Amino acid sequence: MKRAILLSAFLLSQFGTSQLLKTSGQKIINDKGENIQLRGLGLGGWMLQEGYMLKTADFAGPQYKIKQKIAELTGEDGMERFYKAYLKNGITKQDIAFLKNAGFNSIRLPMHYNLYTLPIEKEPVKGQNTWLEEGFQMTDDLLKWCADNKIYLILDLHAAPGGQGNDVNISDNDKTKPSLWESEDNWNKTVALWKKLAKRYKDEPWIGGYDLINEPNINFTGKNPNGTDEMSNVPLWKLQKDITLAIREVDKKHIIIIEGNAWGNNYNGLIPIWDSNMVFSFHKYWNNNDDATLKSVLDLRQKHNMPVWLGETGENSNVWFTELVQLLNRQNIGYAFWPMKKIDNIAGITNVKITPEYQKLLDYWKNGGEKPSKAFAEKALMQMAENYKFSNVEIKNDVIDALFRQTTDGSTKPFKKHQVPGRISATDYDLGRIGSAYQDKDFVNLWVSDPAKRSEWNSGNQLRNDGVDIYKTKDDQYYVGKTESGEWLQYTINAEADNVYTFDINYAGINDAKVRIEDTSGKQLAVVTLPKTGGYEVWKTIMAKGISFKKGENKIRIYFEIGGVNLNYFEVK
Repeated sequence: MKRAILLSAFLLSQFGTSQLLKTSGQKIINDKGENIQLRGLGLGGWMLQEGYMLKTADFAGPQYKIKQKIAELTGEDGMERFYKAYLKNGITKQDIAFLKNAGFNSIRLPMHYNLYTLPIEKEPVKGQNTWLEEGFQMTDDLLKWCADNKIYLILDLHAAPGGQGNDVNISDNDKTKPSLWESEDNWNKTVALWKKLAKRYKDEPWIGGYDLINEPNINFTGKNPNGTDEMSNVPLWKLQKDITLAIREVDKKHIIIIEGNAWGNNYNGLIPIWDSNMVFSFHKYWNNNDDATLKSVLDLRQKHNMPVWLGETGENSNVWFTELVQLLNRQNIGYAFWPMKKIDNIAGITNVKITPEYQKLLDYWKNGGEKPSKAFAEKALMQMAENYKFSNVEIKNDVIDALFRQTTDGSTKPFKKHQVPGRISATDYDLGRIGSAYQDKDFVNLWVSDPAKRSEWNSGNQLRNDGVDIYKTKDDQYYVGKTESGEWLQYTINAEADNVYTFDINYAGINDAKVRIEDTSGKQLAVVTLPKTGGYEVWKTIMAKGISFKKGENKIRIYFEIGGVNLNYFEVK
């Protein structure tokens, strides 16, 4: 009894320190009535894998197909060992502490139902639910790490029983089996899972809300398979109302988050609002960052006097990230960027490094040929699981800078400390906004609004997430390529003394090019013609003389007067 009293006192004290979120008109607030803008990250790829995150999209998109491919090489036992290590390493307390330090105040957890309960076809008794401890324990651990760091955890049912749409990758559904919308058992299991979760976490102040169903995409009465032309959405609203009622039987406190059809954005046919503590979620990818692109959700917010939350966004350039956060800040809309970890990733806050052995597995799965041995495949996969540990991922400081500092601060910062005399890699230009730290002509992906405008921004897809095009040489060195006239790069350089220096510029190209070196006041320091070298990776060095630096910090810009040249490094002597 004494322990129960102490626990109750502890919970009351936790709720009394302004953590618990609720809605107030169009705002999300805490217990003190303070406005809370959720600045979040979605843990995509942890509980639920999508093929593009593991580079298997060409031959295995949904997770169950990825598992089949792995089991073909390692057997079921080897596949299970890989996933055990993968889930253990994917998110840890170190990851959450890092997110807090980076500036995030919330996390969206994309849950796969099969970590919490059996699929209906595997239930020993039809219509009953077998609960699995694995998913609940993973969620318990994550919640503890979030509470320790004062971060809100939003639970998101990303893969619902049977699958919630025709985009099978995001919900891992097998089209040969009945979907969520075709099976009463799947429907009931979905409702029961949410009630189970709500009962378990009803007294947890760091639970930020319940995101009921991720990105429904289904045609109930319309012609578009993903529900973009759906006008009624009757089953969707009924399901979310049923879930809400089940949650409210055990949890009166936490925010309910609902999503529309067509990947979360089609709110046609919305029935009268059925709960007083509810938020609309929408998702935003690959379109402009202006009020016009938010009109539908702003109208929704105004009409129903309810908050809206951008539950998923990302997969674009740093320019787009900064502009989006600035837009959301102006409109007081919270967000969750996507994802945290994937292989060969420049657009997330971390990158999981690929290995040659894993690449060999990918090549076999895609092209066939000699089958890797079970021992080779399992070793390759276990190494990739090891690479998912926080201590082994590459932190993308340029993305973090774009998401946070650059949204309010237009100044530039050194990407690395450059001390001269010394060698400076061309890819180590300053951190900062476009027009301040660099200038590039392709810097954003807007392909949804106009497919002809699709751009990879960084065409080499290496190292950094700005518009600057960075490539890797055959010996794994990075260089700036696809340069165009009018583009430029800025570098912050520390000099040991007032002195005159030479620049040995290492470059390659099939045509003559020209660069101009200036300081940030516009004073010209040198103009250098770069004769063609005979190939895009045939590297030559040319000298620029008489460049004056003062002692201490110097900021210079290298302008491409005539582009087409690949820039590797410059040696300052």
